[in-house]
Amino acid sequence: MFVTMSTSGDTRTWTDDQLRQAVADNKSWRAVARAVGLKGTSAGTIRSLQRHTTRLELNTSHFTGQRQWSDPQLRAVMLRATCWADVLAGLGVADIPQNRVRMKGHAVRLGLDCTHLRTTDLPSSASDVFSEPAQPEMLRTAAPALAMAWFAMRGCAVALPVEPQVYDLLVTTAKGIQRVQVKSCARQDSKGHWSVEIGRRPYVLDKSAGKMPYDPDDIDLFFIVLGDGSIYLMPSSVLGGRVRIYAETYAPYRVGDASSLLAAGGDTA
Repeated sequence: MFVTMSTSGDTRTWTDDQLRQAVADNKSWRAVARAVGLKGTSAGTIRSLQRHTTRLELNTSHFTGQRQWSDPQLRAVMLRATCWADVLAGLGVADIPQNRVRMKGHAVRLGLDCTHLRTTDLPSSASDVFSEPAQPEMLRTAAPALAMAWFAMRGCAVALPVEPQVYDLLVTTAKGIQRVQVKSCARQDSKGHWSVEIGRRPYVLDKSAGKMPYDPDDIDLFFIVLGDGSIYLMPSSVLGGRVRIYAETYAPYRVGDASSLLAAGGDTA
């Protein structure tokens, strides 16, 4: 006759010896439950098994659950590894972000020393970090950020207007607040000139309307970036009444170079 045992208030259909054998022979709590004849794998069933395993001081370090490696294997691999890639390779696990996160979390839970492991493998070259080429057609989009960085590096506070204005930036300089219009030209024209459009289109519905000059009373400075990296800073009084210029004819106003950020070629923006 089968005897139902009761320990610490639990009604059990298995003995301590059966639990000892099940824990020794299996690698997951579900497998242990099946081994002692429990078909249900509810959270309550698992907690009961865990409680009795703790009471009996049974070793569960070989448990892997759905993992293909055990805690002792992880400890051994980490001792000789120099980076997380080594750890995953040593355990035969694919080196993908989600596996790295799980591995790190498990190591932390086990209290393992991870300080000797590099967080990531060092790239062999800069191209391994980021290899996308510069796109000249994006110069128009990038130019305001370049202007902001240029002024900021010279100790000038830079602000963007809250409402649409004829200027792009407000820059605080030693001469006071300057209204700056940013322009760019990504490619030379067919004659080899850096032909920069510095006019603006009137606020009319007809998009075919020709461009008109900026009013010198509305703009203090023009910040111009060319596709070869040249940076020009010109007072609006110098360009008054113009809608297009050849930048190279204004050499005295060339103030910098950003060629390392830009690719040669592109369209006028």
